[in-house]
Amino acid sequence: MNTFNDIKELVTALKREEKLISEMFSKRKSIDYKLSDALELVDYEESRIDLLIQKSVIRENGGFLELDGQFLEFFEQVLFVSEEINLSYIDENIKSIKENIVYFLNEHSETKRYTYLRFIKKTFRNMGLITLRSVVDLRRNIENTFKNESNYKNKQLKLENLDEKRTVIINLIHQTLSLINEEELTFFNRALDEELGRIIVELKSQLGECSHNLIEIEKQIIDYLNQIKQQGRFLEKLRKLKYLKDNFTIEAETDIKQIISNKNQVIFEARTNQSINLSIDFLREDERAFDTIKRIARNYRNRLLFKQDIAESISNDYLQNNIEEEIMVNLEEVRNRFIATSDNLFNFILNYDFMKDIDFNERVTIFCQIISQYEEELQIQDNYQTANGIEYAMVFSK
Repeated sequence: MNTFNDIKELVTALKREEKLISEMFSKRKSIDYKLSDALELVDYEESRIDLLIQKSVIRENGGFLELDGQFLEFFEQVLFVSEEINLSYIDENIKSIKENIVYFLNEHSETKRYTYLRFIKKTFRNMGLITLRSVVDLRRNIENTFKNESNYKNKQLKLENLDEKRTVIINLIHQTLSLINEEELTFFNRALDEELGRIIVELKSQLGECSHNLIEIEKQIIDYLNQIKQQGRFLEKLRKLKYLKDNFTIEAETDIKQIISNKNQVIFEARTNQSINLSIDFLREDERAFDTIKRIARNYRNRLLFKQDIAESISNDYLQNNIEEEIMVNLEEVRNRFIATSDNLFNFILNYDFMKDIDFNERVTIFCQIISQYEEELQIQDNYQTANGIEYAMVFSK
């Protein structure tokens, strides 16, 4: 098997033929890609296609091209468009974590302990992403199966199998949470650091999101299965009626006449108005048509035609630009003026002239904003004072 020598060669080849690979990937399910179509995308340089075939990026079969399964799976996994739900990978990750935890606890070398810990962190991080991706793929497959599968028996079987996969994902989530919260407490007490703590918190959040989505997926599957059963019962009855009709026994073995006689649903149907155009010869020659036209004309003659009033033009006073000015508080300017004084910050802001009326509560807010934004330039002391029922710290400039 002729493979790429290094990453640089692989990336260069994919970049050079990105147009062809992108087109083949986007049409991987709709059409069989012909070699003649591919030649147009590589400027009719067949050697470029031969190189991709030699490197096992694409495969040729009877004049048709397709992406190699390894690259196709890689693109689908990275772009989150894979329809395959690989639950065994999650189970293998749980087993690998348990094994490396044992290795970590038995190891005395700090270097090797760090190697095991790094693997555990990477696996925990991947497990959250893989579980989320599995839930997304599960929902997509359920909707595609219900909407696109024409065979009702296969549709029902596929939905039941997807429901089993949903149960497997729930069990894997419970195993993961049990591993973190119950089974390996000694490991987390010894090895817990800041990075591992962040990974565990993020993993729990992702698994919680997956659990909520799986509850909705369960409701969706139950609803779809109920619809399939209802449609199946209807089709079964319809087949029985057709069988009786074809054998001319439907009237003898059913009460269809009695049921139809009790139905009177025509009155509920919408009436269709069909316009009938009179012929020109009839309107010209028949006296009755002429009398009808004169009668209609007299009726329209007595109608008053109301002329629509036109609104007056808009006054120019309403079209003038009105400018409304508002004085904003410049915190940086207040900070600069405070640094130049020896007063404490609260008293300075309380007596500061902001060029507009600012009540006591707004001045307290400005006091808090300046401390939060310029804390490094201020000296916050431990003694406190009270003004108007508000206790504040004494703050001076450094």
